Amino acid sequence: MKINEQIVLVTGAGRGLGSAIASAFAREGALVAVNYRRSADAANALCASIGARAMAVQADVTDRQAVDRMVAEITKAWGKPVTTVVNNALGDYSFNGDAREQLGGIAWQSFATQFDVSVRGALNVMQATVPAMTKAKFGRVINVGTNLFQNPVVPYHDYTAAKAALLSLTRTASADLGPAGITVNMVSGGLLRVTDASKATPDAVFDFIAGATPLRSVTTPAEFADAALFFASPWSRSVTGQNLVVDGGLVKD
Repeated sequence: MKINEQIVLVTGAGRGLGSAIASAFAREGALVAVNYRRSADAANALCASIGARAMAVQADVTDRQAVDRMVAEITKAWGKPVTTVVNNALGDYSFNGDAREQLGGIAWQSFATQFDVSVRGALNVMQATVPAMTKAKFGRVINVGTNLFQNPVVPYHDYTAAKAALLSLTRTASADLGPAGITVNMVSGGLLRVTDASKATPDAVFDFIAGATPLRSVTTPAEFADAALFFASPWSRSVTGQNLVVDGGLVKD
């Protein structure tokens, strides 16, 4: 199925990276559901800029009933079910190395919060959308990860552990869903310049990372979003259970 034939649900798409991903899919002609939890104004503004091919849908992805309602709302609005999911939603987080929680004092609740959104949220969305994908014998699930578990240049313990668990879910889900024609892959970025989560990062850190990459630059949300399109395109039809690192060549996976 070509991208312009797909109905794409992007979670956490009201702002930041999710907004860039939603915009990239809309640019390629897909119908895009822009999920948000609290960022109603930003989500509605994004949909207004995209036009009739986008709709804003509110749901907390950690709430299965809310996710089911959201998926039903999308299906009713467009008369067809979701074909493609991008699990991008992120628990409240700030990438500020100086203020990060140190290993000696970090509480389990910090881990639980990140796991709840990254893993539980992705599971809820997959379980809500996979039945229709299975019936259609086509589906694309794209999970958003991080290069920090290969290269913990800043040890964000809770965030990194949750994304590593999401990669495990990506690979086990790909084994379960492959026979139904559903692929499950991950796109992992490094520090992105700039999102709401990374705006607290000092310029010196961005510059250091840029200098360590072969491209001598820090990946932007738009560049990351373009890479995510690959896993929804016909060119990736035989690719599943994979993790594509998009960070300017900093990490070799």
